[in-house]
Amino acid sequence: MKTQVKQFATPVTLVGGGALGPDDLETALALAPGLIAADGGAGAALSAGYMPDAVIGDFDSLSHDDRDRIPSERLFPIAEQESTDFDKIMRSVAAPLMLAVGFLGARVDHQLGAFNTLVRHPGQSCILVGPRELVFHAPPRLALELEPGAVVSLFPMCRLTGRSQGLEWPIDGLELAPDGRVGTSNRALGAVRIETDAPGLLVIVPRTALAAVTRALAPGAVSPAPSPARA
Repeated sequence: MKTQVKQFATPVTLVGGGALGPDDLETALALAPGLIAADGGAGAALSAGYMPDAVIGDFDSLSHDDRDRIPSERLFPIAEQESTDFDKIMRSVAAPLMLAVGFLGARVDHQLGAFNTLVRHPGQSCILVGPRELVFHAPPRLALELEPGAVVSLFPMCRLTGRSQGLEWPIDGLELAPDGRVGTSNRALGAVRIETDAPGLLVIVPRTALAAVTRALAPGAVSPAPSPARA
C-alpha cells in the first residue's frame, strides 16, 4: 500500500474532519494551494467543490461514496490505529508550510491530539487555523510582526525556558511547564521575538495574524495563489 506522498515545493492546506467555518478552506487555499485531506476531511473538501491532491488516514471516517469519487492514485491508506490521521499526514508529507483547518473547535480530545502532533513534528511548520485563533509550534527563533495589544499565549507542552522581546510580560528567566507556569493571555507591544532553549512551546495568536504568522514560519514561500480547480 502507498504510505509516502511526494514532497511539496509550495505550501499546502490540510483539511480535517472537525469543525470547519464557512470560509476556512478558501482562506487557507488562497495562501496554500495544495490540498491534503485527513480521512473524512475529504468529504468536507468535496462538499466545498475541491478535489484533494491526496487523502491520508485509516479511512474509518471516509464514506464509500466520497472514496469512489477520488482517483485511486490520490488515496494513501495507513491502517494502523496507534496515531491520529493528522499525525499520519505530518509524517508522510513535507512542505514549506501547512495550514490546517478542521482540526480545532470540535472535540477537546481531538484538539489535544492535534497539539501533541505539532510538538512531535517540530521540523514541519504547520499552523492550526481555528474560528478565532491560530496555534503553531514555535521554532527555536521566532520573529513575528503583531498589532500592539494582540493576545499572545504561550503554552509549554514540556518543561522549557526561553527569552522574549516585545511581550508585555517577558519570559526571560522563567521556567515554563504544562504542570507549572504557563504563559496564557500575554500581549504584544508590537513586533515580538521569542527564542526557546528546547522544542515544545505552542504559540496561540488571533486569527487576524494569519498573514504575519505565515511570513514568520515560511518567509518567501507564501504568496497569493490562484484558487485550486474545483472538483
